[in-house]
Amino acid sequence: MPTDQYHEPPDELSPEVRTFARMVASLQEEAEAIGWYEQRISVEPDDQARAIMENAQQEEFKHFAMSLEFLTRNNEKWRVALKNVLFKKGDIVELGEQAEEKVDEVAEG
Repeated sequence: MPTDQYHEPPDELSPEVRTFARMVASLQEEAEAIGWYEQRISVEPDDQARAIMENAQQEEFKHFAMSLEFLTRNNEKWRVALKNVLFKKGDIVELGEQAEEKVDEVAEG
C-alpha cells in the first residue's frame, strides 16, 4: 500500500520507525483537525452546532495529547526537548535553546 508518510522505502525501515512515522502522521492529523474546528467554531452562529463542534474539538485535543505522549515515551530526544520547554515560565525561544543543548547531550551519549 503506497503512502506519502515515508521519505525512505518503507520496507527498509524498522517496525519501530514505521510505528513512529504513523504516530507522527496521527499527531499532524489531530493538530490539523483542531485547527479546522477552531475555524468552524469561530464562525458558527448556531449555539448548538457550535457546542457540538467544541465537543468534537475536545476529542481531538485528547487524541493529540495521547499521540504526543506515545512519541515522547518512545524517543528520548523528544522527551528531553519537551520536558525542557513545555509548561515552563520564561522566554520560549530561550527555553528552546537550552533544551537543544540538553538534547545534544543526550545524542552525544
